[in-house]
Parts: sequence; C-alpha cells; structure tokens
Amino acid sequence: MQVEALGIPDILLMTPPRFRDERGFFSEVWSRKALRAAGLPSDFEQENHSLSRAVGTIRGLHYQTPPVAQGKLVRVVRGRIFDVAVDLRRGSSSYGQWVGAELSADDGRMIWIPAGFAHGFCTLEPDTEIVYLVDAPYSAANNAGLRWNDPLIGVDWPVHEEAVVLSQADRDAPGFSALESPF
Repeated sequence: MQVEALGIPDILLMTPPRFRDERGFFSEVWSRKALRAAGLPSDFEQENHSLSRAVGTIRGLHYQTPPVAQGKLVRVVRGRIFDVAVDLRRGSSSYGQWVGAELSADDGRMIWIPAGFAHGFCTLEPDTEIVYLVDAPYSAANNAGLRWNDPLIGVDWPVHEEAVVLSQADRDAPGFSALESPF
C-alpha cells in the first residue's frame, strides 16, 4: 500500500494496489498488516456508508469529542469527493489549518483522519457513495461540528456557495472562534 503524508503529517493519503485484468480489478483495501505498517489502528469499531445524491453536497465539518473521539479511514465506492480534515488539536503547529484531497471510486485512494480533526467532504459527482471505517462507536452526545465555510478555517471548497447542498445541522454549526477544543 502506498502511503503519503499530506500537508498535515498525521493525515495520510493511502493508495491500495489494484490488480487489473480484462474483468476489472481486485484491490485489498483493508489489511491489518498494511494498516499497522502505516501506523494506523487495525481494529475498527464500525463501518459507515453514505450516499449523497447531488453534486455540491457538503457533509461536515464533523467530529466526536473524547472519550469516543473517532479516527476515520474514508474511501469512495462510487463517484468523487473533495475530502477535508481540520486540525483541532490545541498545541499542534497546524491547529486550525486544513488539508484536502480528491478521492474517487476510479482512483481507489483512501484518507486517514485521526481523532482530533474535524472531517468533511464535498461531492463532485452525482450519486456519490463513501464508506468509512471508524475506530470508536458513534455517540450522539459527543457529536459536534464546525461551520463548513468559516473564514477563520478558510477551506477552499470546489463549489460555489450558492450551489452547496447542506443539512440544517451543518448550516447551523458554530464557527471556529466558538470552539473550545477538547483535543
């Protein structure tokens, strides 16, 4: 598995090998040995699957607070996204900064976002589906978010603001200046 650190070293872009022939391809996307070699957890708590119908759907920026903060291993199984992680770890040299990468079903790349980061994505194709493994269970009481377009964070989303499709919860999420980071 090819592993590459993005602009914030703890965020990893991972490309599992694909073995192609006339039938299509085969790829080993979850391997305990490969994940351990990359320094990732290999015992995940659950797998989540998300479908976003419209291009320009933004989900995020979401995170869970301790003691059930989640690390996420995200991949696209249909379509294409721009995936974003925002560093919420106080004392980190990259606190408040973001990194992003495009992921698609065609390229098979995955992104590792450890606990201590907010996560979000924007769909770039209709009917986009993502699957992600998390290393802690979902907890509604610990679920939190930040406003997707907060200028203090400054994510350069690849969609015009008037075309964005959001949930009400994401629309109402607080800004970064209100954050009292638990990390």
